[in-house]
Amino acid sequence: MIDTMRLCGYIWLAFYTIWLLSAVGTKRTAERADWGQLLSYTIPVALGYYCMFSSAVGFAWLQTRILPRNPELAVAAIVITLAGMAFAVWARVYLGRNWSSVPTIKEQHQLIRSGPYRLVRHPIYTGFLLAMAGTFLANGKIRGALSLVLLWIGWQVKTRFEEQFMVRAFGAQYEEYRRTTGALLPRIVG
Repeated sequence: MIDTMRLCGYIWLAFYTIWLLSAVGTKRTAERADWGQLLSYTIPVALGYYCMFSSAVGFAWLQTRILPRNPELAVAAIVITLAGMAFAVWARVYLGRNWSSVPTIKEQHQLIRSGPYRLVRHPIYTGFLLAMAGTFLANGKIRGALSLVLLWIGWQVKTRFEEQFMVRAFGAQYEEYRRTTGALLPRIVG
């Protein structure tokens, strides 16, 4: 049987290589988050990835398997990981030159509300969380579940900083968007 976790690791490595290379050509930054803000979300996100991908995570109980190993779960892991990555890429393409890895306001920044942004305000993080949930299915250990929690915390913190930038840049237009569209999960209306 294929080592699904190793395969997920290779998929993530390829994904991030392409992700970083595609950062070339974004608009110039007019304003960006400070170092304190950057660290407040980067630390839980980095710890989350470390927990998922490092077998050297300290405590033995974190290595306890909580999901079974079987072919169906392995296939689901790969499909969900790839689906999450595809959703994040779709969002990144829609942002175009407005994208940044750090909460920023770009010169001539535009508020994007179409494509995946009509479903959620932060679809890149939604895609990352979905991809990491798929990878957790491959990992199957307590440390994988902890990874998801840490990433959720990190993305929640980062979205708050981004929201502050967006409200300053777009005012009432962004407030209306925030009322009608969920942050990381679609808002169910009705």
